[in-house]
Amino acid sequence: MLPRGRPRALGAAALLLLLLLIGFLLFRGDLDYERPRPRGTAAFDGDPPADPGGRNGSDCTPPRPRPPKCELLQVAIVCAGHNSSRDVITLVKSMLFYRKNPLHLHLVTDAVARNILETLFHTWMVPAVRISFYNADELKPQVSWIPNKHYSGLYGLMKLVLPSALPPDLARVIVLDTDVTFASNIAELWALFAHFSDKQVIGLVENQSDWYLGNLWRNHRPWPALGRGFNTGVILLRLDRLRRAGWEQMWKLTATRELLTLPATSLADQDIFNAIIKEHPWLVRPLPCVWNVQLSDHTLAERCYSEASDLKVIHWNSPKKLRVKNKHVESFRNLYLTFLEYDGNLLRRELFGCPRPPPPGAEQLQRALAQLDEEDACFEFRRQQLTVHRVHITFLPHKPPPPQPHDVTLVAQLSMDRLQMLEALCRHWPGPMSLALYLTDAEAQQFLRFVETSVVLSARQDVAYHVVYREGPLYPINQLRNVALAQALTPYVFLSDIDFLPAYSLYDYLRASIKQLELGSGRKAALVVPAFETLHYRFSFPSSKAELLALLDAGSLHTFRYHEWPRGHAPTDYARWREAQAPYHVQWAADYEPYVVVPRDCPRYDPRFVGFGWNKVAHVVELDAQSCHLPPAQATTVRVPHSPRNTSCWCCPRPSSSTCRTPQAWTSPASAPAPPIVTASRPSRTSSTRICPATMGLLPSNTSLPCSSPEAPPDLTPAPGTLPADTGATLLPPHPPCYLNYLWSRWEGLGRGLPSLLSYGWGLVLLCPSWFGAGSCILTCDIPFSQVKF
Repeated sequence: MLPRGRPRALGAAALLLLLLLIGFLLFRGDLDYERPRPRGTAAFDGDPPADPGGRNGSDCTPPRPRPPKCELLQVAIVCAGHNSSRDVITLVKSMLFYRKNPLHLHLVTDAVARNILETLFHTWMVPAVRISFYNADELKPQVSWIPNKHYSGLYGLMKLVLPSALPPDLARVIVLDTDVTFASNIAELWALFAHFSDKQVIGLVENQSDWYLGNLWRNHRPWPALGRGFNTGVILLRLDRLRRAGWEQMWKLTATRELLTLPATSLADQDIFNAIIKEHPWLVRPLPCVWNVQLSDHTLAERCYSEASDLKVIHWNSPKKLRVKNKHVESFRNLYLTFLEYDGNLLRRELFGCPRPPPPGAEQLQRALAQLDEEDACFEFRRQQLTVHRVHITFLPHKPPPPQPHDVTLVAQLSMDRLQMLEALCRHWPGPMSLALYLTDAEAQQFLRFVETSVVLSARQDVAYHVVYREGPLYPINQLRNVALAQALTPYVFLSDIDFLPAYSLYDYLRASIKQLELGSGRKAALVVPAFETLHYRFSFPSSKAELLALLDAGSLHTFRYHEWPRGHAPTDYARWREAQAPYHVQWAADYEPYVVVPRDCPRYDPRFVGFGWNKVAHVVELDAQSCHLPPAQATTVRVPHSPRNTSCWCCPRPSSSTCRTPQAWTSPASAPAPPIVTASRPSRTSSTRICPATMGLLPSNTSLPCSSPEAPPDLTPAPGTLPADTGATLLPPHPPCYLNYLWSRWEGLGRGLPSLLSYGWGLVLLCPSWFGAGSCILTCDIPFSQVKF
């Protein structure tokens, strides 16, 4: 037996050991907390305290609060040029992907970047995002006196003038370089403002290289900095405090003094920021390094993070960008490429619980979409008409041609499966081109690489490529044409298709013809370019009209679509063209769809047409209704074959009583041909068939005539004295619901009293092709009676 007191002693000893163990664990945590971190490291989830020792590292503190859910976050970005504009879009995508707060983007841009980004954000229609633009050219005189060796040029110095450039009531702003990518919610970065002391005005991450230590190479003389210095790719600015502290005078005096001994800045604004912080260290608030993981050529960023989840912002601050050397660069590159190719349409999501004014036009669009019937056989057509596509104009660097009074721009549209036509087109047409491409975000990057690796395409700076981002199952052919047409910069445009190769001499011939015919003197005329086609993939292109005629006689060439739709080009009168030595007048006829050269301010295409069929016919009718004469050119364009594309067919039969019940129907001649089958390209891989009335793609959603109209057709008798003597047109009394005047011409052969394609001004008013049959006139009620002038 143990002595009587032994169990008590053992119990006391065990309790003492337990208390010592608990105390050791507790005190060990405190000791770890006080242990200094290696230089260059930082807390991943804490805010840095002030460092009185002048050290730029960041230490661990308790978790910081996030800003209120609906607080508006202010972000400023300096952007100039085509390439920088593309970088901004990738940066914005990464912000939008993680954000939970409304954003106000302050963009300091040159004219090129503003034109691109203004169009893009207007068509993007992202909820709870406000955009403000500031003219960088007006700010250049404030920094142009500073010599700068950095590749960013003057724009790399403009962050210095943001306190005076941004609105005076703006107190705080996050300033970002265009080459950063977010991997977290930007609201977490905004929350760091709450930890600024009363004197701190600038929040920066320590520079993650030895650049400012001056030991990278012999005779390396960097600007003065505090320790390793700070990187300005991500900045938190207390604008209100900077203004009160006399920031403008402070940075100008510092830059002037340092430039007495240094030839220029090497890292643009970053050198001047660091020189100021060296002299006034209390101004800076060191930020956790994960908010600016810098992938420079001499980066020490690996000391900053231990796991991928630590990353907040990745900064591609090397001139090599994605090609920079880094241990984990492949992971960083994949994150960047994810946002680069991410479908921007998916970022049009609402911020629930944060009421904000919708983007312009968004409410009307939502109401129109809500009125659509998903059971409607033509629901896809109607919805496509209401789709707002994102548009990125001048996707690649573009140098506008010098102004010339008779210059011509080739205008066309294409999708990804027609890229192979671009090189041949550039060889045939030496003049400017404006091309609209219908692509996804991922395809846009493939297109970019395609151009950069092509010797022919990369050498052409006068070709403007405009990306319309794909959305919906149907091909918006006329919207694409309008985008390309709107961006043409020359007085005249050649409205072509991507499958056609112009004759080598066509560009020079057209300019000479415009000058010879004096089209710039107010004369309305559209030059018709005769179209031909070949079925041979290997084809020697004719260099003269004589060679073309020989190929035509040999059967290697044919007049365009002679075996499918001869009416489309019959009025060109190819027999007469064979013998003609000069332009001659062409008389318009139904279904005529030539390729023409017209002034840049010509009527736009009707964007309600989607897919293929009748989209160009309607446009040519508008040109003819504008009294445009149609002389054909002697030079030609030839359609070459291409690989077949995925298509689906929308059959548009003659309307029947089940389709369009009208008590009194207009009749068409018995000899009217049956409507053709319209083939439409579908971007998706699946195919489907819809049986729609012949009016689909044309009839506005708010139009009820004539299918639902119980009234008799209007009287076709012209009102005396209401038409100009030289129009040869008949006035149709307006239908009360639409308040429209209908104009049409009594074109020979169509029969009295039967309306044909009619137009007034720049807008299409009435479309009643003779083959549509009973009750199939297409009305547009877009022009109020008060706006119609004679």
